[in-house]
Order: sequence, then C-alpha cells, then structure tokens
Amino acid sequence: METNSYFNGRITISSDICNGKPAIRNKRITVHTILEALSAGDTQEEILKQFPSLEAEDISACLAFASQLLDHKYALQNIA
Repeated sequence: METNSYFNGRITISSDICNGKPAIRNKRITVHTILEALSAGDTQEEILKQFPSLEAEDISACLAFASQLLDHKYALQNIA
C-alpha cells in the first residue's frame, strides 16, 4: 500500500482508504466531507464534536489542501 501525505501527514491519499480520496491522517474521514460541512455553515467546533478523533489542525489542513489544488493552472478543452 502506497500512501502519499501532505501538510505534515495530516492529509493522506491511499488507494486502500476511501477509494483513494484525500483523507485525514489515514482515517475514513475525507477532505471532501470536512469541506462540505464547512460550506454548509458548520463551525469548526461543530465539526470537532461530530468527529471527535479530529484536531483543529486537521480542518486547517483541509482548507490549505483545497487552496493548493485550486492554485494550479487549468485548461479547458471543447469536446465534440
């Protein structure tokens, strides 16, 4: 099992966990889940209550990871 990690191991990607989606510290909690909760208006405190194994730094790492992804240059192509 190969695992890639980012932000001091807070964000991990492994084909064996969550079908390869970015997760938090090899837990079955995806970055997407945390970002969805934040976008729905949940506070950091509410998320930490819902997922007691998380730490505040995990939520910050999710935001930084998403920001880094969006910093890439993307090219749009028309498909017939």
